[in-house]
Amino acid sequence: MNDDCNIEKDLISEMLEGGSEAFSEIIEIADKENEELDELPTVLPLLPIKNTVLFPGVIMPILVGRKKSLKLLKEVDKNDLSFAVVSQKNYEIENPKLQDLYKIGTVARLLKIIDMPDGTTTAIIKGIRRLELEDILVDKPFNTAKVSYITEQEIEEDNDEYNALAASLKDSARKIVKSSSNIPKEAENAIQDIDNNSFLINFISSNTDIEFKSKQELLEIAEPIEKANRLLNIITKQIQILELKNDIQKKARVDMDKQQRDYILHQQMKTIQEELGSSPVEEEINTLREAAEKKKWNKETEEAFEKELDKLQRMNPAAPDFSTQISYLEELIELPWNEYTKDNFDLVRAQKKLDSDHFGLEKVKDRIIEHLAVLKLKGDLKSPILCLYGPPGVGKTSLGKSIAEALNRKYVRMSLGGIHDESEIRGHRRTYIGAMPGRILRNLKKAESSNPVFILDEIDKVSSDFKGDPQSALLEVLDPEQNETFHDNYIDLDFDLSKVMFVATANDISNIAA
Repeated sequence: MNDDCNIEKDLISEMLEGGSEAFSEIIEIADKENEELDELPTVLPLLPIKNTVLFPGVIMPILVGRKKSLKLLKEVDKNDLSFAVVSQKNYEIENPKLQDLYKIGTVARLLKIIDMPDGTTTAIIKGIRRLELEDILVDKPFNTAKVSYITEQEIEEDNDEYNALAASLKDSARKIVKSSSNIPKEAENAIQDIDNNSFLINFISSNTDIEFKSKQELLEIAEPIEKANRLLNIITKQIQILELKNDIQKKARVDMDKQQRDYILHQQMKTIQEELGSSPVEEEINTLREAAEKKKWNKETEEAFEKELDKLQRMNPAAPDFSTQISYLEELIELPWNEYTKDNFDLVRAQKKLDSDHFGLEKVKDRIIEHLAVLKLKGDLKSPILCLYGPPGVGKTSLGKSIAEALNRKYVRMSLGGIHDESEIRGHRRTYIGAMPGRILRNLKKAESSNPVFILDEIDKVSSDFKGDPQSALLEVLDPEQNETFHDNYIDLDFDLSKVMFVATANDISNIAA
């Protein structure tokens, strides 16, 4: 240990384990110690101690490490001398000077020197009276100091306030013993046996786990009632902290017990399921993970899927959101992320296909071939959307199917007649009960391709009401500058529609919103 004179807690515990008899002996020694000031010399050997304070009447073990301190104690033991014990302001200083020591200390007697099994030396010392350090006269072979003694203020034995404070201190000290697991329970009886109020205050000040500076401040207070009040305030705060700490530990223990119970039950359930076969939940998660490994999605989508899958693993299978979470992950997997069919822009073949499927309609077929020719030259689909209009039954929808077959693309059709809810296009947010993706992504999932020929039937029949404007939502679907990042509310990720070839049909183009 770096600290020469820390309290040796093991020795304190041994003294406490001796029970009330051992403490009665200590108190008896303290009560018998009534040396007159005239008998104590004004020049004394000086023992600096670290991180602790010696109070009058209190017996305390200290660990001695410095050579100067060992020489001092041997000299004191040899000649049966009193010596001054003063605390250091900074425990890191090995050879403290006058300015490094507190002015108020205690004159002490050496009771015993013990050589410990680990090679260290422990001294048992007892405080007698308070003193004031005036000067250090000699520093070799150990410090010798000039001191003066402080006359203690006497207080009448029948002082009600003082006695009440002492009784409160006893009660508070016993509460600390009960609340703290580090203090032997015998200490409670020992405190109860102390009748001398002055010694009681010093004993509690010395043995209570309070800050070193607070102990020094208590030692320096001369007025007994003021000292008792100050100590009671410190002890009360300690009790509040201990009670709060115990409450927190109790709550944490209860929470930990519940978590442990749940963990054990889950492990038992897992073992039983392994005996019977794989867990259905584990199988479901493994199936989702294996399917995800085959997907061609981008980094953003992959990270979102892994995050949601981890969330699913942490969920209780009995939770209402469990099935909703699985449905969402299945939707992500089933969508054709970056999955495309290979185009065939053979215009001669396309013309033959259109002619074989439709008789007449030469102007319409020529316009379709021109459109395909432009797409072939450009190499992308950033072009105006084809809109076939005419009365019902003239072949508008079937022309779209012929275009898909001519290009070797998948074909999907969506009827817009009567749609008046924006969520039909963009989907519902997952916070809603029964939420699902919009019809655009649902049809792409059905097509199993991200570049089908997508027929938007009866685009002139779209209406709007208080639930939103589907026509505005269709703008994001059809606009080549926007549909690269089409955002469905349910999927909550951007989906690329730029490779989809949209073909609209209408009966009356005058009803189509501008």
